[in-house]
Amino acid sequence: MIAPNRFYATGKRKTSIARVWMAPGAGQIRVNLRSIDNYFTRETLQIVATQPLTVTNTLQQFDFYILASGGGIAGQAGAVRHGIAKALQKYDANMRLSLKKAGLLTRDAREKERKKYGQKGARARYQYSKR
Repeated sequence: MIAPNRFYATGKRKTSIARVWMAPGAGQIRVNLRSIDNYFTRETLQIVATQPLTVTNTLQQFDFYILASGGGIAGQAGAVRHGIAKALQKYDANMRLSLKKAGLLTRDAREKERKKYGQKGARARYQYSKR
């Protein structure tokens, strides 16, 4: 059971899923038991993951415990961003407007298209030869 001062949300991106628990704190973010700068080694991925906190100016107000799985590291960063945004919305409904305006609450529905039979890939065909 979730404590009354903790909030849970699930974020998704491509095949990645991030389960996010948020509690009031000093701004510590842990992803898969590691600090965010240790887990997302590229600075751009750290910026992507913490974007909802910078939009709502709550960078040092909450602690996050996140379990990310599936997909690649960039997809997981997007899933973490989506999960943090949904958790902030649950905490304070007034943040919804700024998060929605920044496009952080919308689930990015783009997925990899499946390979079709008789073709080289999802869209690519084998080369046609008349003879």
